[in-house]
Formats: sequence, structure tokens, C-alpha cells
Amino acid sequence: MKTFKALGLSEPLIRSIVKSGYTTPTPIQSAAIPPALNGDDLTGRAQTGTGKTAAFVLPMLDRLLPASNTNNRKKWRPVRALVVTPTRELALQVAESVRTYGQFTGLCSTAVVGGVGYGPQINAFRKGIDIVIATPGRLLDHMSNGKLDLSKVEILVLDEADRMFDMGFEKDVRKIVAAMPRERQTLLFSATMPPAIQKLAASIQHKPELIEIGERTNPAKTVTQRFYRVAATQKNDLLLHVLENEDVKSMLVFSRTRHRANRISQRLKKKGITTVPIHSDRTQGQRQRALADFKSGKVQVLVATDIAARGIDVDGISHVINFDTPPQAEDYIHRIGRTGRAENSGKALTFVSPDEVAYVRTISKVTGNRISRDLYPGFDHVEETVAESAEVAPARKKHHSGRPPWKKKGGYKGTKKWKGRPRGRRK
Repeated sequence: MKTFKALGLSEPLIRSIVKSGYTTPTPIQSAAIPPALNGDDLTGRAQTGTGKTAAFVLPMLDRLLPASNTNNRKKWRPVRALVVTPTRELALQVAESVRTYGQFTGLCSTAVVGGVGYGPQINAFRKGIDIVIATPGRLLDHMSNGKLDLSKVEILVLDEADRMFDMGFEKDVRKIVAAMPRERQTLLFSATMPPAIQKLAASIQHKPELIEIGERTNPAKTVTQRFYRVAATQKNDLLLHVLENEDVKSMLVFSRTRHRANRISQRLKKKGITTVPIHSDRTQGQRQRALADFKSGKVQVLVATDIAARGIDVDGISHVINFDTPPQAEDYIHRIGRTGRAENSGKALTFVSPDEVAYVRTISKVTGNRISRDLYPGFDHVEETVAESAEVAPARKKHHSGRPPWKKKGGYKGTKKWKGRPRGRRK
């Protein structure tokens, strides 16, 4: 079995790895670190929770290390490495990993995300930063304002590239890449590799090495998956039933919309369960506090939308609940990948109402798994049809069509209804 030292990492990085409590690299780390240390372009794909972050952070720090240890360093230095992520939470977690693994290297890093002030980020650029971890929107803001120069970048990392495409960041990513030198190392990591990502890789990388760990469309084998059919009106009751009947250490609940996430959280709070929502309507400070409280155990249930799914990297999540069945199989894979991480076991339960059955078929087709929809044991189910479960907007009151009655031939001009005519000149 390989060790981190056998992979060729420098002594300062080995010290930080040992201090962090890790002893053995994961398969994606064993496969990706050696070619990345050699400066090769790399495309890596593996399920979530398999250690992709360390697979690019460790070789990136190692390659930047020699220049960072010189005694006569200038106070200001250009950005030498850039990591682009789709969400703020993921950027902050990657930045934390960079600080942890780089604590003995002397390298400086900063996170550049929205939802916070520009001042501290600009001050960091002025002092000199080796590594920037950023979301596309805020990064482009600094570039357009002339506050950030990427012309000296040696290493570019695109993390969760498929999610960036899903969120509409393709044009932003290409603008960012165009601002960098052609001679650079480009590492692209993702949990799935749809054709759009393969096309991007081909256009920005030079003879990349492809590393794939595990089955392309399946989550980690440590995740137990269950699908339960339930009436849409009973999903809240089923969620409470699960919390009462299973050994739930920490639970992550996924909702389709931020408004529903708020409602789910409020319902749980009324039952005395510690919970907090996390979604795009919350400020960056609120999102960070929610994630910190969930990590520390102060909050048992975190209710999230898909926008936060890629940034929740918390060890020990025992249950992931798909309160709403995701329409896309890729979203399903990413959601349930939040549990069963680092070889730990976890459960993923999906609540399926009659109008969501088609989504289950899509998930089954993409993952190649035969999915059965069962009834949750001991729960008093109510049968429901598709029409009853669909959330239909109330019908709008129909108005008259064509010309208004007071303008139609034979209308009610001169009658009592004439008094209700629109104001204006009487003809």
C-alpha cells in the first residue's frame, strides 16, 4: 500500500498531512498526485467523498514550494495558482484545505467569493498572494476592475467543473482561462464527465492524463440507497418519522426550492429539532454560520438546496434525505455523495411522490441500478394520484375577451353599469 511519502511529496507537506491525521492516500490521490507533481495536465473523475480536493491541493502546493522558501522574497508577488469552484461554500472549504496542508510551506492564499466586502480581498491582492481560490462571478469582478492580474498563473484548477456548467458559468470560465498564459498546468476535477466537460477539457488542456476512479455514474458503495413512495402532502410527516425511528447523528435534507427549505426547517423547529436552512437567499455570514454549526454538532439537520450541495464537505453525515426527488441523475449522485464519505457508511433516502416517478426512472437509467419504490415501515401512508400531488397554481379569473363591454355595439352605455366604466372622456 502506498504512502504519501512514496508519492513524492516534499517534507513540509508530509508534516502537515501527518498533523492532520491522515496516513494512507485514497485511490484518486494515489493516481493523480504523481502526474500532477510532474507538471502534466490532468482530468480526474471520482465520486464525491473520495479525496479529490487533496488530490489537487497537495501537488499544487508542492510545485509552488521551491520559490516560496527563498529568504529574500518580495513583499508583493503575483498570483501563481488559481482554483475556481462553482459555489462559495466549496471555495471556502478548498481554501481551508490549502491552509491546512500548506501550514509549513510559507505560501499565502485567500478565498475570493461573493456575499462579502471587496476591501479585504483587494488588500490581500496588494500584499501579494500565491494562491487564489475563487468563484467565477467575484473573480471576474476583480479582473474587470483591474484589481487582479492572472498573467503569471502557473497552475489552474477547475473543481466540480460539471456543476459550473450546470450553473451557467461556461462563458465565465472561458473568460478566466483567456486571461492566463498558455504555458500553464491545468487540472480539471469533477464527479461526472458529461460531453460539455470533455469538450472544455479538450480546449484548455494539453494532452491531459485521464484518471477515473470507480464507476462513472454511481455513488460510493458505502452509501445505502432507499426510495420510498409517499404522498406529496405527507413528506413532512415522513421526515419526522425517519428522525424518530432511525439513529440519526446528522442529517442533510435537500429541497428543490429555497422557500420550501425554509418551510421544512420551520416545521422541524416546531417539533424541537435543531435545524437551519442554507440556500442562495441567505447572506454569506449566515451560510457560514449554518455550516459551522452543522459541522460542530450544534445543529442536527441542515436543509439545503442544490446550490449548496457541492460545498458541503462534512464528515460523519449519517443520513441524506431527498425531500424532493431531483429531476437530474447527476444532482442525485452529488446529493447522496454527501454521506458515506472517507470509507464511512451512510444512508440516502429519497421521498418519491406520484408526480416524481419519472425522475426515478431517469436516475435508474443513468446509474444502471434497478430501483424499487417501497413503503417506509411503520408509517401510515395515504394513497395519492398524480393529479392530487401536482402543485397547480390557482386558476386566474377569466376576463372578457375582445373589446370592453362599454365599447361593444349594444353595450351598457347609459345603464347603471355605465357608472363603473373606466375614467376618461365619455364619447
